[in-house]
Amino acid sequence: MTTGAKDASRAEGTQFVKELPERFNELGTFIREQRNTARLSLRRLSELAGISNPYLSQIERGLRRPSAEILQQIAKALRISAETLYVQAGILEKPDGDTDLARYIFADRHLTEEQRHALMRIYLSFRHENEDEAGSETVLETVRAANASAGATGESSEDGAAGPDPVG
Repeated sequence: MTTGAKDASRAEGTQFVKELPERFNELGTFIREQRNTARLSLRRLSELAGISNPYLSQIERGLRRPSAEILQQIAKALRISAETLYVQAGILEKPDGDTDLARYIFADRHLTEEQRHALMRIYLSFRHENEDEAGSETVLETVRAANASAGATGESSEDGAAGPDPVG
């Protein structure tokens, strides 16, 4: 390859990177921050998530758009909710509540996955008690999303219900 061809190829690559949506860069930065918080090397996270080291590196640099399945694997390896990464990737809408308590609960490394889901169920049950009928649909959607997230992590009780029993 001649020097001119290399320069043209490099310019095309640079243009391609500039055209990638900013969301990919934000997602990659978020994953890198979570990885650093968890004190995991790129190689270790790629092993835990079951994806290649170069692919994870490209995701972190915003060069690749991972599928929902890959995001779920990364989330599980980072011990955060898949929903958090889906929001970062633009797959799900960001919750429009006053606070994003679910995000903080699922990001807390001092809690087990079971404890995180129990806290979410308790929090949502209190919200449900305090909201009027008009707002209850939003709470039910949030509960369904939390349950779906619990199911997505592969955790289930013996009776098939996702996560711990909030009553017992």
